Amino acid sequence: MRSIRLVAAATLALLSGTAIAKTTVVYAGRVITDASKPALGPSTVVVTDDRITSIAPGRGEAPAGAEIVDLGDKTLLPGLIDLHVHLTGDPGGDYRSEAVDPDEWGVVVGAKNARLTLRAGFTTVREAGSAQYTAFALRRGTAEGMIEGPRIVAAGPPLSIIGGHGDVTGFREDVHAVLDQGYTCTGAVECAEKVREASRAGADVIKITATGGVLSQQGRGLEGHFSNAELVSIADTAHSLGLRVMAHAHGARGIESAAAAGIDSIEHGTFADDAALKVMKAKGSYLVPTLMAFEGIKERLGKGIYTPTVEAKVRMTMNDVGKAVGRAKALGVPIAFGTDAGVFEHGRNAGEFALLVKYGLTPREALASATTVAAKLLSMEDQIGRIAPGMSADMIAVAGDPLSDVAVLEKVDWVMVRGRAAD
Repeated sequence: MRSIRLVAAATLALLSGTAIAKTTVVYAGRVITDASKPALGPSTVVVTDDRITSIAPGRGEAPAGAEIVDLGDKTLLPGLIDLHVHLTGDPGGDYRSEAVDPDEWGVVVGAKNARLTLRAGFTTVREAGSAQYTAFALRRGTAEGMIEGPRIVAAGPPLSIIGGHGDVTGFREDVHAVLDQGYTCTGAVECAEKVREASRAGADVIKITATGGVLSQQGRGLEGHFSNAELVSIADTAHSLGLRVMAHAHGARGIESAAAAGIDSIEHGTFADDAALKVMKAKGSYLVPTLMAFEGIKERLGKGIYTPTVEAKVRMTMNDVGKAVGRAKALGVPIAFGTDAGVFEHGRNAGEFALLVKYGLTPREALASATTVAAKLLSMEDQIGRIAPGMSADMIAVAGDPLSDVAVLEKVDWVMVRGRAAD
């Protein structure tokens, strides 16, 4: 008798714990399933829980109990991907605030910015550098639905040389020691160690600052920082752990060295020349141009926001911004979408599309850079970047045709991420 009661109790517990699948039926006037393919006409897309289960022409009948989303004549397309954001920061802040604000404040700021980013149509982002654990906390919060925001692929603190762009600079040496997050390295062995530490801490991708940077307080120019041996060590160690490496890089020779070492993506790539781009092409490195970053910087230039050290470096870059995009396209280097949001206001990410078109991409190529190309760089092409059965239900809707006018992507009317529609 006791065994029967135990079986009955176990059965009841199993049944009560069984989740009922949620079905959402989306009607749209036009559907772009893949940036490389012609758009479909009026269609019905069915979502079960967090996955797309079917796409059919016309207006199919919704099953009983399904939630219905009628988008009218709007265009439905895959959720957008921004491969370079800093959710935990806002533009124009005083660099000295890092000696005042606790790391936890970055999570508060990040929660605000995650919502803005999602509402702008970006359902996946790559967090390109943050204080220890802040982006990881946001990653968990959006994954579990506690924070409204995109899927987050997070790097955590970037690896840097001592005194480099990713290191703490602009303070007294004793203050540097207090603020140091422990990710500077010297020599191939120590750099391998730091990659392993980043992996252990929870990094999805390894971020390094391969050259000097524009907005840091170090004033040593924008060329290469790591030695060739250090770069190879970083790339090989990360790849052995199944992680890719993204390298902040401006100067041509620093870009060339990073690509030669096997770094997976070059972020910014401002001064990339043909020699550097040919190495990128040969090694399969992607270019992530982050053109919007320079729009944000330009808007603040000469207003007392940046220190003289930073303003001098800004003026070094402005005449070359965007030129690498056309060169990269001509040489067959894959171009993936990233903005450096945080240098400008979060939520303006889609302004990058018009800049990519201005510097040489077609609207279709620009859209692909933020969908299929970006998904491939993340090794997530079987999950995101397309509307197809089995893919994550990450979709957005806009008025108009982004394949002919990318400006329509700057106003997103509806967003779904992981099967959850944004309120």
